[in-house]
Amino acid sequence: MLGDKTFNQIDNKDLHFKSDDEANSIAIIIQHLSGNMISRFTDFLTTDGEKSFRNRDSEFEDQNMTKEELIEKWEKGWGILFNAINNLNADDLIRTIKIRNEPHSIIQALNRQVTHCAYHVGQIVFIAKELKKSEWKTLSIPKKG
Repeated sequence: MLGDKTFNQIDNKDLHFKSDDEANSIAIIIQHLSGNMISRFTDFLTTDGEKSFRNRDSEFEDQNMTKEELIEKWEKGWGILFNAINNLNADDLIRTIKIRNEPHSIIQALNRQVTHCAYHVGQIVFIAKELKKSEWKTLSIPKKG
């Protein structure tokens, strides 16, 4: 929700803004977060979370996507994540999976993902807020609210 509300306030130019050559733009963060979710949660219970089809390094290169393409990529990642979670049952919660060949309980894997997503969504909001300055519309309770 925070990401979606942020995207509503920014344009294509804002998505690709980088404060310097080493910084990540919002577009790059979207590419990375989507790539991560697709890799981790495709065949979540049966294959390692780091899939051979993933090219993580390319996620950190701006692919010059439009806002619409980036939102589609964003939605695809979240769709795969939520589909995997929604298909879990009580017995699955005691299973062990692997991420980068390291064993994780399902709860550990989900906590790892929540932390990763929160970290990057926070970056997206921060960058957008800095770009919009006084035009920024708060995503939560406004000051003195």
